[in-house]
Amino acid sequence: MNHHPQNWHRPRDDVYGAYDHSYLQTTGPKQHTQSPAVTGTSVIGVKFKDGVVIAADNLASYGSLARFENVHRLLPFNNQTIVGFGGDVSDMQALTRTLQALYTRENYSHSPSSPDSVHLTAHNLHTYLQKVLYNRRSKLDPLWNVILIAGFDGKQKPYLASVDLLGTSFTSPTLATGFGAHLAQPILRRKVSDEKDAENLTKEEAVELVKECMKVLFYRDARSTDKYSIAVVTKDGGVDLKEDEKLEAQSWSFAEGIKGYGTQTV
Repeated sequence: MNHHPQNWHRPRDDVYGAYDHSYLQTTGPKQHTQSPAVTGTSVIGVKFKDGVVIAADNLASYGSLARFENVHRLLPFNNQTIVGFGGDVSDMQALTRTLQALYTRENYSHSPSSPDSVHLTAHNLHTYLQKVLYNRRSKLDPLWNVILIAGFDGKQKPYLASVDLLGTSFTSPTLATGFGAHLAQPILRRKVSDEKDAENLTKEEAVELVKECMKVLFYRDARSTDKYSIAVVTKDGGVDLKEDEKLEAQSWSFAEGIKGYGTQTV
């Protein structure tokens, strides 16, 4: 007897003959993803005077279920560029394969030891991803992601940019996706409101600022977790990526002062 799950509830071939697939409809309309199933939440980025800091937690949620707790959503592209993905995890994996193929072609086309070789900068990668996402959007089959690109531009200045599933792209000294656009951006902009503030921000201050945002998101975003990845991109140190960081000094003591949930006592 055939016990394969794909054959359950089907008549047995040895009794009733082979299954007739001609009854199946094969001429229906082409279908695309209408809503993501497994998603990642916020990605946070901020520029400082010598580079960029970017972070994202390691949780991938299946709807409202915190399903996968070890999904790394920061992808180094080369020694001066890193990409952070928010949104659908399967589309993130597809884009990861695309970027890995691009990186391989880049290395074959240009010798790393040649002083005249030209490599893709963060600005170049941002433009490339904008074209990819806009192309899929134009086919009514978008990649359900919001992406942050952190690194350096052609003038070796810190570069931080965003592109979403519609191909909309822009740059800013501080960026956040998902709930971070509502909860983390006010914290980031309080410290870094423009490019001038970013030029006066040190690496240590930028890292602490991003960690503060990750803590707020853990407390206030139901799709977030206390394990996260954080990367610091600098000209001298390249991409310094740490993938299994954990929030420190957690405390829910502030919850006692929150009114409006559960039974209230005066």
